[in-house]
Amino acid sequence: MEIFYSSDITATTATLGHEESNHCVRVLRHRPGDRILVIDGEGTMYECDLLSADADCACASVVSVHPHWGCHPYRLTMAVCPTKNPDRYEWFAEKATEIGVDTIVPVIGDRSERKVFKPERVRRILLSAAKQSLKGAVPACADPVGVKEFISGAPEDALKLIAYCFEDDSQPRVSIRQALCDVPEGGDIIVLIGPEGDFSPQEVALALECGFKPVHLGNSRLRTETAALTAVQAAYLRFM
Repeated sequence: MEIFYSSDITATTATLGHEESNHCVRVLRHRPGDRILVIDGEGTMYECDLLSADADCACASVVSVHPHWGCHPYRLTMAVCPTKNPDRYEWFAEKATEIGVDTIVPVIGDRSERKVFKPERVRRILLSAAKQSLKGAVPACADPVGVKEFISGAPEDALKLIAYCFEDDSQPRVSIRQALCDVPEGGDIIVLIGPEGDFSPQEVALALECGFKPVHLGNSRLRTETAALTAVQAAYLRFM
């Protein structure tokens, strides 16, 4: 099943951009009359019949509309420190999209080894992964922001979780599975995952002051990208 993306969709037509048109017409050799599926990136899938096989600007007529296509019953923001190896972060972004995530925020912490992050490549990966996993919504990848700035600006009405490695007897951590039991269907979830060197005590203290709940992901010591994907999976399984 081939899925295409368009930001130019009306009640009657869907127009593909240059890259999607080229893939549709030249690579997959679709011709007028062929049925194609088009997503708008906001959660809706459109069944369309191709009108023009133009490799620069293919146009299709909308036959039927399917809102909330492939969506999940919660909103998940993963604020994850970029890994030293960019490939590992891109792997996380791809797999998180396949499972179910709404926003990925690259956060730069006190102990981050990678201080510069360019989101363009990750955004392309998110689009490709959304189409591959049959989702109408494409997750957003925000511009990078400091951990403390993100913590201070996090909304009050979301379930806010932070996972870190060091022990703090004053704030016992609960399992992320237990913490997610408090989320109603349709609720907002924010999970903070630190860099290879973990969050600093100052970052954790600020997070707790701002209403974040400390959680753990089990007994194993996980890499940043593995910990982040474990949290995504925990949210997904909460509603299965």
